[in-house]
Amino acid sequence: MALRRIRQYGDAILKKKSKPVTNFDENLHNLLDDMWETMHEFDGLGMAAPQVGVLRRAVILETEEEKYELINPVIVESSGLDVKTEACLSVPNKQGDVERPVFVKVEAFDRHQNPVTIATDDDMLTTALCHEIDHLDGVLFIEKATNIQPRPTDEEVAESNKRVKGNPRRALRILNNNKTKAAARA
Repeated sequence: MALRRIRQYGDAILKKKSKPVTNFDENLHNLLDDMWETMHEFDGLGMAAPQVGVLRRAVILETEEEKYELINPVIVESSGLDVKTEACLSVPNKQGDVERPVFVKVEAFDRHQNPVTIATDDDMLTTALCHEIDHLDGVLFIEKATNIQPRPTDEEVAESNKRVKGNPRRALRILNNNKTKAAARA
């Protein structure tokens, strides 16, 4: 396994459509292993192959309960609409609101070419599936997002969490003040 460079917003490769995976071989396994290592190094929840410079239809995702490796994923069914705040390893320090389906059904293959079907209405997983599959089509969340703002730093999140536990009213004021400051910086 090896760390790979994460391609950043503005890199032309992120705008290209990925090609289907046809060889489920050692090269694919190495790519997936490298993607896992890279995603974990940078505290991501999901990653698509174009984000590490490979134009192949391969995605990895991790929830608290499950790890997913999806090769040639396709959304075959979706319903409902909701707006969620998203961020991306390829668009550092930004977040924005994106309208996504409430429910999706995705069909794909795993690294061994076994069929995989995911049908979910879990907010995080549904959003992540749509977000990563968009990457395979050369679409970044920031192109669909509204209310784009600076992403809170780890320190800001930790500080807010401390305050919420100790004094909820004060924490609410702090978070609201931070939102006002963030909007002013945008």
